[in-house]
Amino acid sequence: MSYKNILTETEGSIQTITINRPNQLNALNSETISELGSALSSAEVDGEIRAIILTGSGEKAFVAGADIKEFAHFSVEEGKKLSAEGHKELFNLLEDLTTPVIAAVNGFALGGGLELAMSAHVRVASDNAKLGLPEVSLGVIPGYGGTQRLAQLVGKGRAMELITTAGMIGAEDAHRMGLVNHVTEQNELLPLARKIASRMSKNSSVAIAGAIRSVNAQFKPGVDGYQKEVEEFGKCFGTADFKEGTSAFLEKRKPNFTGA
Repeated sequence: MSYKNILTETEGSIQTITINRPNQLNALNSETISELGSALSSAEVDGEIRAIILTGSGEKAFVAGADIKEFAHFSVEEGKKLSAEGHKELFNLLEDLTTPVIAAVNGFALGGGLELAMSAHVRVASDNAKLGLPEVSLGVIPGYGGTQRLAQLVGKGRAMELITTAGMIGAEDAHRMGLVNHVTEQNELLPLARKIASRMSKNSSVAIAGAIRSVNAQFKPGVDGYQKEVEEFGKCFGTADFKEGTSAFLEKRKPNFTGA
């Protein structure tokens, strides 16, 4: 499928999705959100893809924010719909993918850009990255999960400060507070992301899917994360990958997982 605002490239079992609006610093408009949701959904059902890298084109920005001119004159009801549809079409969809997604954050990740990165399962950042949720400086709040996911990742106090000051932090500070997993030089960002994705792709995709569902469960209202873990753990025993993984271990060889 061809897209207007994103690029997709598959190498082996790893797909890279690049937001390609460099003249707008890769800002998210409704069309880009829809295209990202479509591309991620397609990758999820492709049995050959074992890991996804999400990044932005150029060196200036991962995603510099939402495209404000699209919603500057929205009503209250239109604002609610914008947020709800964004959650459904992209941000919650991304978080709930069972194919692991690595956000390779190059440059600015602000507002909706940081919310997109936080929806991914792992985040790596270039040393020139700047991250923040500046929405309150525009008279609005983060509407694509930022108030929830930032607190989950860095704690309530730090999240409150970052959101209410509308401040930006650098990559090293983001790493120290647990917002990103790794920091590297700009030219090493994608190689590092591919290295992590390659390690993921060698493991059992059905086990990874169960692990993602289990980790996410603790943040779902009314869901017992421990019980979810019990269920997913048990399901693994009925898979071909479990039989292959345990056999390979006992036979002292590398496993050949099929994702079944």
